[in-house]
Amino acid sequence: MTRPAPPSTDLFGSPPAASPALSRPLAEQLRPAALVDVVGQPHLVGEDGTLTRMLGRGALASIILWGLPGVGKTTIARLLAEAAGLNFTAVSAVFSGVADLKRIFDEAARRRQLGARTLLFVDEVHRFNRAQQDSFLPVVEDGTVVLVGATTENPSFALNGALLSRCQVLVLRRLDDEALDCLLARAEQAVGRPLPILPEARGALRAMADGDGRYLLNMAEQLFSLSEPALLDASGLAEAIGRRAALYDKDRDEHFNLISALHKSLRGSDPDAALYWFARMVAGGEDARYIARRLVRFASEDIGMADPGALPQALAAWDAYKRLGSPEGELAIVQAILYLGTAPKSNALYAAYKSALAAAKATGSLPPPAHILNAPTRLMQSLGYGKDYAYDHDAEDAFSAQDYFPDGMDRPTFYRPADRGFEREVARRLDHWAKLRQSRP
Repeated sequence: MTRPAPPSTDLFGSPPAASPALSRPLAEQLRPAALVDVVGQPHLVGEDGTLTRMLGRGALASIILWGLPGVGKTTIARLLAEAAGLNFTAVSAVFSGVADLKRIFDEAARRRQLGARTLLFVDEVHRFNRAQQDSFLPVVEDGTVVLVGATTENPSFALNGALLSRCQVLVLRRLDDEALDCLLARAEQAVGRPLPILPEARGALRAMADGDGRYLLNMAEQLFSLSEPALLDASGLAEAIGRRAALYDKDRDEHFNLISALHKSLRGSDPDAALYWFARMVAGGEDARYIARRLVRFASEDIGMADPGALPQALAAWDAYKRLGSPEGELAIVQAILYLGTAPKSNALYAAYKSALAAAKATGSLPPPAHILNAPTRLMQSLGYGKDYAYDHDAEDAFSAQDYFPDGMDRPTFYRPADRGFEREVARRLDHWAKLRQSRP
């Protein structure tokens, strides 16, 4: 957490405003004037932060700033240009094309000939297609521009590998309560009076911001403009400015992050955490059928034979939701989540399948042994199909001890049941049959 602005001035060194009727939005008025004033990112701009060290060495590299909205990406880019003595040029990938980039590159090249360098800030850089991203390579490579790209998407998937190899990816953290409180204090200082809310509502205001500093200041500006003299409690706050929709994109990073969190919470036998992530996804508008499908996969991958009832439970929940829809059907999924979260865990089934696949690829097209092949024709009988096959139900313990692997293949063991749940019983049976196999010809 970096230090707040001095008490007697705002972030630009000016006296506090006398009223909330500011000429520009409050969030814009409170943009930090120096990197040290950026809140919530000490790992980047603190005394020993990555960017601080770069500037100290006089070697500012091209970077990609990856973080949620409202955590300071644009502000940091502007302040980096100022601190490094570079000309700041900004472009948005939403509104720009190749022609715009060529013009910017040409201007940067002319500026370089005059002894000045350019920091090119590209907002939403992930929205450029592959060809547009490739256009940055030569100007970054030869130092015509120092590229600072901003993205809310995972750079590993959203950006070309060639561009990533020329840039350092820096992750901006979601603003925590301390950082958000610092912003609120700056807002109150700039306006010259406290927010018209009770202490309990201050926490609710931070929660509504959901780590987004710009959104927090926009809400604060709305509160400063209220004419009612009474202080608002949490419910009054929600009524006055409304609730923000949860940050969730059903086909981007947050979608995969949250389903991963749900899956791993179930694997870790934490049903409460799993319910939380399920609720987060539903609140964000996720299709519950997608979650139900993932639960079916989980039932086999992470429980399997440790509790054979897990798969029917997951399938029943999926079917119930398809019949009932939302919100009634969501309870069936909740039931499945609680069942899966509290069931004994085993990945023995999953591991066995992976091992069997590897063996199948390694052994090619070895045929089954002749004694387990059917012989519906005389020719097949003459070739030994079905010869000496032992019908297991005629054998002692209904177990013939025959070998069912291809001739010449060493007998592998793929399935190794865990010593948990129903698999403990399965392991006992397999051990019994293994001993019979060794004792009988």
